[in-house]
Formats: sequence, C-alpha cells, structure tokens
Amino acid sequence: MATLTIRKLDERLKARLRIRAARHGRSMEEEARVILKSGLDRQEPPPGNPAAAIREIFEPLGGVELELPSRGPGREPPVFSE
Repeated sequence: MATLTIRKLDERLKARLRIRAARHGRSMEEEARVILKSGLDRQEPPPGNPAAAIREIFEPLGGVELELPSRGPGREPPVFSE
C-alpha cells in the first residue's frame, strides 16, 4: 500500500473531513480514502466531437443562413524559373 501526505490542507476543509468521518463512523484517513476512491471510480465521459458539442448548444437557438459568393476561376500559378 502507498502512503500519501497532503500538505497545506485548509483547516476548514480538515474540520469538514473530521465531521464527515465522525458521521460515518470512520477515521479521517479512512474517510479520505473513501472520498478519493468514489471520486476516481466515476467514469469520465470520453472526449467527444467539439463541433457536435457546439452544435448541441446553439442548434436550439436557430440557424443562420449565409449567402456564399460564387467561385470564380482560380489564379494562374506563379512561375519561379525566370
């Protein structure tokens, strides 16, 4: 088993941990282990498609129709041999 030391823990946070541990009938150390385990056991959603996420947010607001200009002929490529 590994050991973890947490430095600079806020006194209010430590007091909250102590109270929570007492409510559950556990030591502060055991309560911290339970909190870490439950937090890390949660499945994080896989990273999704950013475009789909943006569309999901803004689609209910309605779309915007933009007129695209027609494409003209392309430019002649530059000549580098001169």
